[in-house]
Amino acid sequence: MNTPTSSQQVRERMLAVEDFTQGGAHTSVIAAPSLEKPLGDGVPRYYGEALQALARERTGIVALSADLTAPTETDLFRDTFPRRFLNAGIAEANMMGVAGGLARSGMQAWVHTFCVFATRRAYDQVAMQIAYPHADVKIVGFLPGLSTILGVSHQAIDDVALMRALPHMTVIEPSGPAQIPAAVRAAADHEGPVYLRLLRASAALAPDTPWEPLELGRIQALDDRDGDVLIVASGLTVEPARAAALALREQHGIRVAVANAHTLKPFDADFVLAQARRRKLIVTVENHSTLGGLGSATAEVLAEAGSGVRLLRLGVRDRFAQGASMQWLFERHGLTATGIADAVGSALG
Repeated sequence: MNTPTSSQQVRERMLAVEDFTQGGAHTSVIAAPSLEKPLGDGVPRYYGEALQALARERTGIVALSADLTAPTETDLFRDTFPRRFLNAGIAEANMMGVAGGLARSGMQAWVHTFCVFATRRAYDQVAMQIAYPHADVKIVGFLPGLSTILGVSHQAIDDVALMRALPHMTVIEPSGPAQIPAAVRAAADHEGPVYLRLLRASAALAPDTPWEPLELGRIQALDDRDGDVLIVASGLTVEPARAAALALREQHGIRVAVANAHTLKPFDADFVLAQARRRKLIVTVENHSTLGGLGSATAEVLAEAGSGVRLLRLGVRDRFAQGASMQWLFERHGLTATGIADAVGSALG
């Protein structure tokens, strides 16, 4: 558990960290020149603004970046709180260790990089320096699943499986930009390690778009109508799932309920079992491998309860993806509205 400290002690420790990173023999290692490009004007930064607002309220929050401040929106935090920000360079494993140390000193450390680098590359440090000691570290991963053209090295199709396997780890994936502020606050309010999986918004929300709530550990029912089918989706697949449900209702008369599994661990077994008693088919849709993520979590619950409901898992089927646009990859792996609707129709015969 973290050692309680006063706000003054937190400030003194961060001053010491800043002095270390800005001077001496370590400068060239820790404060390496950034290779990233600044974001263009008009690009929304819902995550960066949410973290910035939270940090104004809570002086114990510090942020770290693996030389990806603009792509992870932490440049807002850096510019506002320079003494509470640390660029660890392209050294993700080391960054996790530093974050664990800061948490043991009483701070709440938020670390930022791409999903693959936060999990595959730094997994041992995440396990030993963060999860095992139950450190209050929030790991924020960007570019989830098939959301990047950069190919296998950058496509995190196994990160949820890795993080779900770690004791003490909480895993959150908001459905979109409108749920990011609630996800950030839920992660901050939870004492202990959290993995937050999200994609930067490419366009601003409509001015009248309401912010979506997020209750940690609860699956969010988006449309709980009666019918034979429930689709449970997460992250970027929530909107295609809703569109698929609408198409199935309007074109085929199939009544389909839809839910958003924004918390992948702890998983809402009560919701799944309650729905299993009402449905003939439960469909999970995820921007991730069908092994170890949302589909597996749902299967575990149903199997252990002895439920006889049929389960259809949609996602990346035990293969690596390719370097291509997200739209092309979603089409190839059946994660578009059309692909989901076709799979449900086939399952129902």
